[in-house]
Amino acid sequence: MKTNRKALAALSIVAAGTLALTACGGGSDAKTSDTPAPATSAQPTVDANAKPTTDIISTNGTEPQNPLIPTNTTEVGGGKITDLIFAGLVSFDAKGAPVLDQAESITPNADNSEWTVKLKSGLKFTDGTAVTSDSFIKAWNYGAQFSNKQGASYFFENIKGYNAEKDSELSGLKKVSDTEFTVALNAPESDFQLRIGYTAFVPLPEAAFKDMKAFGESPVGNGPYKFATANAWTHNQGIQLVKSDSYAGPRVPKNGGVNVKFYTTQDAAYADVQGKNLDILDQIPSSAFKTFTGDFPDSNVNQSAAIFQSFTIPQYLEHFKPGEEGELRRQAISMSIDRDAITDKIFEGTRAPAKDFTSPVLSGWDTWGKGLAGNDVLSYNADKAKELWAKADAISKYDGTFTISYNADGDHQTWVEAVTNSISETLGIKSEGKSYPAFKQLLDDEDKDAMTGAFRSGWQADYPAAYNFLAPLYQTGAGSNYGRYTNTEVDGFLKAGAAAGSAEEAQGDYNKAQEILVKELPVVPLWYSNVQSVWNPTLKNVQIGWNSVPLYNEITK
Repeated sequence: MKTNRKALAALSIVAAGTLALTACGGGSDAKTSDTPAPATSAQPTVDANAKPTTDIISTNGTEPQNPLIPTNTTEVGGGKITDLIFAGLVSFDAKGAPVLDQAESITPNADNSEWTVKLKSGLKFTDGTAVTSDSFIKAWNYGAQFSNKQGASYFFENIKGYNAEKDSELSGLKKVSDTEFTVALNAPESDFQLRIGYTAFVPLPEAAFKDMKAFGESPVGNGPYKFATANAWTHNQGIQLVKSDSYAGPRVPKNGGVNVKFYTTQDAAYADVQGKNLDILDQIPSSAFKTFTGDFPDSNVNQSAAIFQSFTIPQYLEHFKPGEEGELRRQAISMSIDRDAITDKIFEGTRAPAKDFTSPVLSGWDTWGKGLAGNDVLSYNADKAKELWAKADAISKYDGTFTISYNADGDHQTWVEAVTNSISETLGIKSEGKSYPAFKQLLDDEDKDAMTGAFRSGWQADYPAAYNFLAPLYQTGAGSNYGRYTNTEVDGFLKAGAAAGSAEEAQGDYNKAQEILVKELPVVPLWYSNVQSVWNPTLKNVQIGWNSVPLYNEITK
């Protein structure tokens, strides 16, 4: 469909998302035999008129990798917190439709190259200071500055003035008044209103710029929750949040707060829900796939999620570097993995073998994703895998051990062992898992380019668009491009897609990028995930959002 090029106010913005989800919760129009299993578990009835309570909701989490600065929080542990304590111009409802949050209106010009943002009046941070146009402009400039080395800086690349090599002000940001500013882009962007729903685009108070490091340890936000105390973050244990009375937006909490407990294993979190020591677990461990519906007959959900799972083979790894040998080995590794058997036996059908690099819950995936040209390399073919590996050995003999690193606090050991066993049996090489105690430690080594083998990877979408599954992971220099992949053609197709005037035109460019990715395999796609959540039966109004995260503000006891 054509993008709405006129004013996007509270009602029209929902229809304007070029690549938005058509459905998430109970399924999508992309449901086929190749997509994750439909939601068949308990689907709670949501009471829109539920009375607010002061009860605290406890949930699972992991220790954030970095201080909670929104533009440098690019992993799920920290992202769960920043999403609760900050609010941007746009947020998303349970099905992934954009809804105006701190913005009163977001209006594009005729070709989507300039956007006018008007804020709601009277917005406040939790320290009582006003949320103004400057709060957004200064925060975005901080996130984009080269010297600040923010992990999400690339999200600002299309705003005029952005420079990935040296400090430069975002000249495209112009203040009109305290409640209005304009955003001039380098190239038209039809789904800009989706992009700014990501946490990197939230505002920051003046206090943040006085000492950003200290701010990240005890942030002041403008979202539905706030830190319970200045010392609410007990490292490696949890973070306590309480309802913010100053928040003005669509996510007003119906409870008194959220207590995020950090776990080193999903099994421990699951046991705590069973023992009523934890209210809700957003993803069950693999050990509970067969039992969770019986353990929680009236308080569970199994639904499609915007989650893509893979493992990354870094570009600097010997025998897997860019070039003929590396390409042959990557394809051989991919074709040596029996995804059908693993998703069936290990995951009990709660995963589906990957056919591309995005997610079946995106609108139109059946048309452009399922039949991606060249995706036969993602299917198990032992004979072809051996042939390709032999060709690579003729270039340079491989006599090492192929490892896949994973974080033990994320319930990955079982599938890693299954994948490495499949690789070993098919190619006749030694392959095994390598465990890190926690996700933070794994990410730290990835950041330092210190990996000695492949490592588990994946993506939980920041906003519902194909671009978000591709650019953050495979664009040159992107913050989550831990494999250090670079390809100028891929970069060009991603930029062209972002500037396209229609969903069809954009998806054509994105698929051209995917056709290169499926040949060069900077990551080896594995499967798409469903989300399986369980909760204490005393909870009410539980909904799991399009991005597999519970809508915590709606939950009551």
